[in-house]
Amino acid sequence: MQYIEMGTGTETFVEKTSKLYQDYDHLYLSIFSTQSIIVIIEGGDVTTPELMQALDRLEHHTTIIPGVVETFCASSVIKDINSRQTGQYAIPDNELDIDAIISSHASDLGMVLPDDTHALVWVEMEGDSTEIQREEILRETEVAVSLADIPPDYTIIVTGDPVFDLAMNYEMNTSMGPLLMISALMMIIVLYLIFRHVRWKLLPLPIVLLGIIYTFGAMGYLKIPLSMVSMSAFPILIGLGIDYAIQFHNRIEEELERQDDEKEAVIQTIKHTGPAVLIALIITALGFFSLMTSSVPMIQDFGKLLLIGIIMCFLSALFIGITVIYGLDTFLRKFRNKKNMSIHIKKSSSNATTTVKSSKIEQGLEKASTFSMKYPAIVLSIAGLLCISGLYVDTMVPIQTDVTTFVPPDMQALIDLMHLGSITGGTDALNLIIKVEDSASPEILQWIDEFSEHEVNGRSNIYDAASIVPIIKSMNGGVIPDNSADIERLYDQMPQARKDRYVHGENMLLLNLGIGNAIGDIGLKGVEELVGIVSDDIAWMPPPPGAHVTITGNSVVFTMVISALTTGRIAMTLFGLVLVFFGLLALYRDFIKAIAPVATMFMVIGWSGGIMYYTGLEYTPMTVTLGALILGVGSEYAILMMERYYEEKGKGTNSFDAMRLASKKIGKAIVASGLTTLFGFSSLLASPFSMTRNFGIVTLMDVALALLATFVVFPAIIIILDNWRDKKITDVNIQ
Repeated sequence: MQYIEMGTGTETFVEKTSKLYQDYDHLYLSIFSTQSIIVIIEGGDVTTPELMQALDRLEHHTTIIPGVVETFCASSVIKDINSRQTGQYAIPDNELDIDAIISSHASDLGMVLPDDTHALVWVEMEGDSTEIQREEILRETEVAVSLADIPPDYTIIVTGDPVFDLAMNYEMNTSMGPLLMISALMMIIVLYLIFRHVRWKLLPLPIVLLGIIYTFGAMGYLKIPLSMVSMSAFPILIGLGIDYAIQFHNRIEEELERQDDEKEAVIQTIKHTGPAVLIALIITALGFFSLMTSSVPMIQDFGKLLLIGIIMCFLSALFIGITVIYGLDTFLRKFRNKKNMSIHIKKSSSNATTTVKSSKIEQGLEKASTFSMKYPAIVLSIAGLLCISGLYVDTMVPIQTDVTTFVPPDMQALIDLMHLGSITGGTDALNLIIKVEDSASPEILQWIDEFSEHEVNGRSNIYDAASIVPIIKSMNGGVIPDNSADIERLYDQMPQARKDRYVHGENMLLLNLGIGNAIGDIGLKGVEELVGIVSDDIAWMPPPPGAHVTITGNSVVFTMVISALTTGRIAMTLFGLVLVFFGLLALYRDFIKAIAPVATMFMVIGWSGGIMYYTGLEYTPMTVTLGALILGVGSEYAILMMERYYEEKGKGTNSFDAMRLASKKIGKAIVASGLTTLFGFSSLLASPFSMTRNFGIVTLMDVALALLATFVVFPAIIIILDNWRDKKITDVNIQ
């Protein structure tokens, strides 16, 4: 478990083998990108000599921090300008002189002095810095702020994307424990309420928690990272894993009640329940396997974690759960014989008070299945109509793509980051990487200058452009030199850190098109359209021969990722349906046994879409996985019901009575499993992340619908199909 890492890098969103990853991570992040910790100083006039001196001290302290590439603030810009004007590389002592420099060079100071009451200090590190490095630089920056002796009248805020990412990781880590504790507490309650007809009613909980520990271990061993998505897997696994423990627990108690031989009770439990639960596990795994078809690695990791988790919980329930119950029962019988006490009679009498309550559940389930079998045409017509209408309106369910809504709205790091955006207008950018034959070519620099002007002036959502060209022009009297030698000379004269921001070797240049807070203003769909417009502009206004332009950046990556998440949900669900059907067909070699659970869960998928539409719920990057989860979770209930139905039918009972007995005998265990799963999932509602809470709401709804379908829709489907086959066999025998 100690080897589990937080997954927040590019590789959690994009496949490493994809061109999108190569362009963003290998070309942009590792070569050009820097991450900025921004210190905001606000609250009064920020042009005073005292504050400028404090900014100068802050710049000096942050520049020497290991890992910091460059510090950019007003003091250094003012010193550079003053040096060119007076020959003195220092901050003027007179506020009027400072104001004169600021007013005459406002464009050079826009990033660091957005207005008279805000000063920004940009502490930049490498774009591919590790989380540990970012955290260390943040701590050193905070120390540097305290040492800068900034006048007390000003408010100081340390923010930026690295600060936000670290805060979100901390929030994810700290929220994991409470979620698991709430999940366990809720299941203790439901086990007491529903699972009262057995001894050691709370035993399934430690059994499944042991399976969760195994899952954590496997997660660390296999290097599966923990992300905002995968952290939601553990309440789900507790809910699913406890199903297996309850099914084995319920059956072995039933067998121990029926006979005195503990070993025979174990054999009968494994003989009858083992295959049914194993088949349910395999089908659940096939439903989850459809998550592996996602192009987003964190969804694939979510699927891997669920697959490993259900296997671990199954093994824990099979080998440890049954063994513990066998050992406890053996011990009690020996103790009873030794003390000449009838523990069995006491156990039965102690359960007498719960028989009435248990029978009410059994009677309710029996009535539901009986009604479904008596009026199958009515039940299936209503269910099918609701399913079709739900599938139709599902396409109209809105998709939430604003990533700022996925995190706690009261998180201070988010508030600070949004405050920075309100000051600067946003720092999102489209990063254009230009591969060239000669980075000092006057023709390519001229194209960058003209294309930048065209985009800023012609596109309403592009506000500014940053490249090496303005620096070259400022060093050469406002024009681009007409030969490569002069450009190379200017490259040599400028600070290396400033050159490296836009030029890499002799074959690569960077042009950043500032799009403000585009993700918040026009949404990811708008950003996707803007990328298309810029791409068309490049085709219409191409760079010189031999140059190739690649559009990348954080905004582009998130646009593609969210698009892949939301548009791939239908294909993922359909693939899951196909997998589950053919999996059941391969296991049973029986078309009816394969189609009945799949048809039941297909109904649930349709119902779910309808309820989401009419209740105003939205799809998020997490809820798009629910088709696979419905198949994985819901199929288990239908398969367990089907197994018990055929077991009863194998004893010579007719179809109607076999289903009635199956719903009565195994129904309470399925309800206990389902309610336990519901209570386990309900812990997601306590998550500080709104995306996780939304996922919890929809998951609770879908599990409840799966339970309803198991006792109302499934009996009608299996009876119609089974009676049709029996009639067909009878007709063949008569002929």
